[in-house]
Amino acid sequence: MDYGGCEYLVPCGKDKYISKNELLLHLKTYNIYYEGQNLQLRHREEEGELIVEGLLNISWGLRRPIRLQMQDDNQRIRPPPSSSSWHSGCNLGAHGPVLKPSTLPDIQVTDAEATPNAETPGSGAATKSQPEETPQLMRTRSDVGVRRRGSTRTPSEQRRIRRHRFSINGHFYNHKTSVFTPAYGSVTNVRINSTMTTPQVLKLLLNKFKIENSAEEFALYIVHTSGEKQKLRASDYPLIARILQGPCEQVSKVFLMEKDQVEEVTYDVAQYIKFEMPVLRSFIQKLEEEEDREVKKLMRKYSILRLMIEQRLEEISEGPTAM
Repeated sequence: MDYGGCEYLVPCGKDKYISKNELLLHLKTYNIYYEGQNLQLRHREEEGELIVEGLLNISWGLRRPIRLQMQDDNQRIRPPPSSSSWHSGCNLGAHGPVLKPSTLPDIQVTDAEATPNAETPGSGAATKSQPEETPQLMRTRSDVGVRRRGSTRTPSEQRRIRRHRFSINGHFYNHKTSVFTPAYGSVTNVRINSTMTTPQVLKLLLNKFKIENSAEEFALYIVHTSGEKQKLRASDYPLIARILQGPCEQVSKVFLMEKDQVEEVTYDVAQYIKFEMPVLRSFIQKLEEEEDREVKKLMRKYSILRLMIEQRLEEISEGPTAM
């Protein structure tokens, strides 16, 4: 892959630019790190503009529940299941106990229209190449077990549904799991390019999982292991931000979080977060001692200057009298 080219500036946010060559060097490092994996990124020139595209890992960092959409593609929905039965898509025993939604087990979900020989996600049977866009997450219809009455889907329609309908950690729409909070730190990914801003990426992610909540409720953050939290602005480009942060997610990750639940933490503050309270108190004590020394130094300097001014004023006032 050719990483050379002429030098020009690539926008990475409002009034923020990076040279094309520097960005390509970061991209080369990124792709070497993910060599042989589907997280490698591609780039191309289009009408004189550099465009990078590929998968971006996003971690869920929500504190409040989200709601999944009841209906996809204008499908007709069956009436809600009775309180004594589970939705037909769940792999539960016929005589298993009925649990409350808050204690929902980690269930496996299968596509209701999958072929009989299809492997159940997560099974230990024969391994197939994992779908490109859903590592670590199961893929399923959002209303499992519901069929359209009076018509059947063609194989191409079934493939499209399997490609565009997903579950978050096994959650899909039914009347027991439609409202839930994704496991903190669980990872999904979206296919984006470097021209997509933060709001566009948020909407794409919410649409992918058929989430009812408005994109205005959420924000993307770069979260470092040091505790530093940097909010991506509406004018920022998340894929470029990820490239510039480097590929290693043990150093930093992109998180989806609520806007009103997270405060940004600067690097200067983050470096003190992990210290114990006694250590922090000793820092404060040393800072106070240094502050006292500076105050005393300024007071001495002020006193000397004041004395010099008073002496000079006395000399001036005595001058005419002596004459």
